[in-house]
Order: sequence, then C-alpha cells, then structure tokens
Amino acid sequence: MEQLRDRQTENIMQNKSNNLYPIRTVSSLTGVNAITLRAWERRYDLIKPIRTAKGHRLYTQENIDLINKVVDLLARGIPISQVSHTLAQHQEPVEEQISDTWRDYLNQMTSAIRLFDEDGLEAIYNRVLALYPIDIVTNRLIVPLLIELGRRWETAEGSVAEEHFFSVYLRNKLGSRLHHNTTNITGPRILAACLPAENHEVGLILFALSAQARGMRVILLGANMPLEELPLAATRAKATAIVLSGYASNDLNKIQPALEQLVKSVTVPVFIGGTISSINFDAINRIGAIPLGDDITHGVKRIIETVDPAD
Repeated sequence: MEQLRDRQTENIMQNKSNNLYPIRTVSSLTGVNAITLRAWERRYDLIKPIRTAKGHRLYTQENIDLINKVVDLLARGIPISQVSHTLAQHQEPVEEQISDTWRDYLNQMTSAIRLFDEDGLEAIYNRVLALYPIDIVTNRLIVPLLIELGRRWETAEGSVAEEHFFSVYLRNKLGSRLHHNTTNITGPRILAACLPAENHEVGLILFALSAQARGMRVILLGANMPLEELPLAATRAKATAIVLSGYASNDLNKIQPALEQLVKSVTVPVFIGGTISSINFDAINRIGAIPLGDDITHGVKRIIETVDPAD
C-alpha cells in the first residue's frame, strides 16, 4: 500500500510538471534499464535525477537527453569509463579514443567458453549488462562473440561443443532476463517466433529483450513455428504485430505461399528479421510483409514507428 501511495505521488508530480519522469518511463524512452541507470549514477556520476521524499528517482527531459547522448557514445565504441571525459570535452570523439574494452570482454568470454567455465562466463556477462544497455551488449559483444565461435569451429581452433555450451547458456540467461523484466510493461503486444525450420532462437530472444527495453510486451513462441497457427494466436493474444526471425539457411521459396496466406489472414503488420530478410528484401516487400534486416536495434525502431507512431 505504501509503495502504491508513493507511485501515486510520483504520478501527481509528473502531471504537475511534464518534464519529470519515473525511472520505468525513462527506461522505456531510452532503452536503458533501471539497473544500468543506477550504475551510471553511482559509479560514474553521469546522471543526477531528482529524488522523492522516499528516495525514488525522477528524471528531467535534460536527463533523458543526456542519457541518449551517453547511449550514442557507447554505440560508437566509447567505454562507459571514458564517457564523462568525452562529454566534458564538448567535441566529437576520435578513433584513438575508442579503447580495446569490448575486445577484452570478448577475449574473456571466449576463454571462459573454451574452458566450459559457466561461473566465469556468468561473472563477465553480468558485469557488462550492469553497465551497458542490452542493444549495445548485443551489437558490441554477443554478435561478435557468436561470429568468433563460428570462426573457431570452422578453423578447428574451437569445437561444436563450445558453440552448444554458449548457445544453451545464452538462451537460458536471456530467457530468464526476459521473464523477469515484464513488470509494468504496458506497450504494444508483439507476437514473436522463428520461421518454419528455423531452430536458432538466440537472435529472436535478443530482439525480444531489445523490444522489451523499449516498452513493448513480447509474447515469445520460439523456434520452428507453423505459420498457419499465427492468425489465431495473434487474435487471442491481442497482438499489434507479428515478428518472424530467420537466417540464410531458410529457403524463402519453400515458405512463401504460407507467408502470403499469413499476411492476408491478419489485420496487423507482419515483420521479418534476420539474415533472410536482408537477402530477400524485395521479395518480402512484394509478399506484403515488412523486412527488418539483421540489425536488431534498427528493426525495433522500425516496429515502434509502425505500430506505435506516437512513441
């Protein structure tokens, strides 16, 4: 009850002054989760929110603008430890400023995977997620790490066991994170699944986390989803969009009739992401679906622009 009264107080304050926002709203607007925002405040003194009488954080529009600047610098490769200095210089960062931070993280995680050291892997991954938004962790660490593991397998430097070990770890880790981050999410409902014959779920789960960080409620259906079942599922789930994921190994010709039927059967947009959508961009457009490419961050933004243009 006390927490409810405090939330009501925050809402009143926000209504009185349109430039004050609670942390959950800021997370939705910027894609930076509350844990990371608090870490930036405590460790690096980057963001200084207003505090309520009970210690809850309220953020101004200036705070939000600063968070977006920080995210932009991080996306360009500037380590969080150097962001404050870079902002203080009031100038564009140059290439020499970009350190080997992400390469160090990648090497540490590769070493833990090589030794099948789940505790070591967990420690590194948790440290990174506490400091960086999920989109940046995905683009700067997870995707390069998956590529590195693939390279190690192709050159016999690594093994299939390494790839399977990390895939299982990552699927469990991301799935747990997705499950526990559903509180207070009230945005558009998105139905997300892998295309038929697609059994790699990691990309789909990474998309779901990115979408969730932007305030969307993702209903995850997982791998190898029969397309003919999606219209009923979308209706029952009250979904505002359907998102499908697939990679280069998918043959669009084999599933094109089912995709065309799906698009005709639903009243919500159908998005297709992953490598398959980059390779078959024009064909997917002709079907009536919307290709997203394989950049998760840009894909999420495109979905928001389509299903929630006022966001």
